[in-house]
Amino acid sequence: MEYFVIIIGSIFVSNIVLTQFLGICPFLGVSGKLSTSIGMGGAVLFVMTIATMVTWVAQYYILNPLGLGFMQTIVFILVIASLVQMVEIILKKISPSLFQALGVFLPLITTNCAVLGVAILTIQKDFNLLEGVVYAIANAIGFTLAIVLFAGIREHLDTMDVPRLMRGVPIALVVAGILALAFMGFTGLV
Repeated sequence: MEYFVIIIGSIFVSNIVLTQFLGICPFLGVSGKLSTSIGMGGAVLFVMTIATMVTWVAQYYILNPLGLGFMQTIVFILVIASLVQMVEIILKKISPSLFQALGVFLPLITTNCAVLGVAILTIQKDFNLLEGVVYAIANAIGFTLAIVLFAGIREHLDTMDVPRLMRGVPIALVVAGILALAFMGFTGLV
């Protein structure tokens, strides 16, 4: 039951993007096309899950025993940056079109506060390794759900008759706000 609460809570109730407002840059920047948003969601899923595992091990087996807890943020960012470099290399080799479509937003996963936030929250919530991995995967699914929903709505808006002054960024921000309000409706679930 505890894992179910972590999963539902992370995807819907405390969605990392729509209720905690972490990871807004890629959420707004990569959500123009559905295919690109799915690719970004997959990259974030990989990086967030592996980063959470590595940072959990680093925190509990290196930083805490050596009394170096104050180095947490620096170590976590270095781990995330290394993983993003690995994802970039793999994507460039496997899917050059997705690599090209993600453009500058792929290296920005390094500074995506959602990835760092989940790694730090895993430690703050005192999760064990398995709970931390479940938490990371659920948050990445929540991130992907939010960005895919937003991309689908934005693609649909491109075919709609939107007033001239509301086209582009203004209507995107209004839709993002409405999505955030909708997800905050799940708050009473868990």
